[in-house]
Amino acid sequence: MSDLVVVRRALLSVSDKTDLVPFARTLVEHGVEIISTGGTAASLIAAGIPVVSIEQLTGFPEIMDGRLKTLHPRVHGGLLGRRDSATHLAAMAQHGIQPIDLVCVNLYPFEATIRRDGVTEEEAIEKIDIGGPSMIRSAAKNFSHVCVVTNPNQYDHVCGELRQHHGATSGGLRRSLAAAAFTRTAGYDSAISEWFDSSREQDFSNILKVNLVKIEELRYGENPHQRAAVYGQPGSREPSVVGAPLLHGKPLSYNNLLDASAALELVQDLTELHGDSAASACALIKHTNPCGAALAPSHREAFLRAYEGDPLAAYGSIVAFNGSVDAAAAAEMVAGERFLEVVIAESFTPEALAALSLRWKNVRLIALGAIRHREDRPVSMRSVPGGLLVQDRDTLPIRADALKHVAGPVPSDSTIADALFAFTLVKHLKSNAICIASEKTLWGAGAGQMDRVASCALAIEKSKARLGKTGGAMPVAASDAFFPFADGPELLIKAGVRCIVHPGGSKRDSETIDLCTKHNVSCLITGSRHFRH
Repeated sequence: MSDLVVVRRALLSVSDKTDLVPFARTLVEHGVEIISTGGTAASLIAAGIPVVSIEQLTGFPEIMDGRLKTLHPRVHGGLLGRRDSATHLAAMAQHGIQPIDLVCVNLYPFEATIRRDGVTEEEAIEKIDIGGPSMIRSAAKNFSHVCVVTNPNQYDHVCGELRQHHGATSGGLRRSLAAAAFTRTAGYDSAISEWFDSSREQDFSNILKVNLVKIEELRYGENPHQRAAVYGQPGSREPSVVGAPLLHGKPLSYNNLLDASAALELVQDLTELHGDSAASACALIKHTNPCGAALAPSHREAFLRAYEGDPLAAYGSIVAFNGSVDAAAAAEMVAGERFLEVVIAESFTPEALAALSLRWKNVRLIALGAIRHREDRPVSMRSVPGGLLVQDRDTLPIRADALKHVAGPVPSDSTIADALFAFTLVKHLKSNAICIASEKTLWGAGAGQMDRVASCALAIEKSKARLGKTGGAMPVAASDAFFPFADGPELLIKAGVRCIVHPGGSKRDSETIDLCTKHNVSCLITGSRHFRH
């Protein structure tokens, strides 16, 4: 027995009118009668497409500023009635209910509305759709007989089936569209629930609502044998590489997305560290760890200083900037044998975009717009077998007034600035983490080691070319957590470090302090640990 269902009547009620008219014309070409509401009906009529108004169907006017228009038995009975049930057909005949074979609804733009700056509570509430989700759910429940369309990107598939099956849809299509419909309403309701929750102070809730919508399937995960996909959070106002428009290059991979997100977070912190000044920030990331970073007067200089920090590791890295990438910065990036995987910025000038696109066919170029906004209460989530770990994201600001001078010479303003810069960087390195920096430039880092001494040794090794030729520079070393012993600081001081900044809190802090005093090295304690596992 065929599962084809001929579409004779369709109800169209959409907020996003992208490609609406061509879709409706295809329906009409197949003899479909179209029922429509409000602005959708007006758009169709203006295009010369015949429409039956919702008032004609229900015999009841739209009221309450459009809040009540489709919640009617002649709508939901037409969607829910089973064509293979004698009792359903009898009820439909008794009450004058005609079947509706296709419903096309995309919901009020609640998520887009709450992302707008300055949106009021009243504006947000008015974008909570009631009739739309009701119709979607009714049609999706009865997918054996009704086709439900919730996104303009589904139009071509539906039209293709109508042409192939002479005005009918297949059971496979209806089932897949029903699944997409319930996914859409689930995400929509979760976005509304989260918005209500965000308006009140609360601890972590007893039941965690995770509202994520699949943006795309990825070629593979961290390795080719792992399947992967990327999901986005509807309603999020936070700058993100997830779902960001790609100006050039092939789609981002799983690893690209991880590294690009890490680069964005570091550039955000560097930008906020420098306040409202016009400093250009640049971060180079490899395997989520910074391998280069700098603050400079221009994006060109920031990139050059960041790249020269570790040219070997920088090859094939992800680079992120605040502000707009100009032609001079792009010229520096494409020079010589350099190779970059992804470039992220607030924007690109036309000249920069052209230069980067011409140099690398597949380089991913992403413009995020403003990058400094953060969520009111950002959280991070990490899956573990059998559960999910949730915590506040580490957005604790790093400020000069938090530094406690405990040993050695009183640091100059420039040394304090470098200490804040280095401590910002070490926060973004995998624990155990040590970095060495000077003049707001990363010289070298040791990260992800099982002991802090090994991280010190790696940071020194990465920085040795500069540590031996400091000139007037005052190298600063930062640690993401306290030194349990003075052996790590001793290696750093012997290598030429002149200032050490760390959280403190060890029972043996005095050993590090005494060592710094002995060697006339400044020691600063922050009081805040920044593990990054």
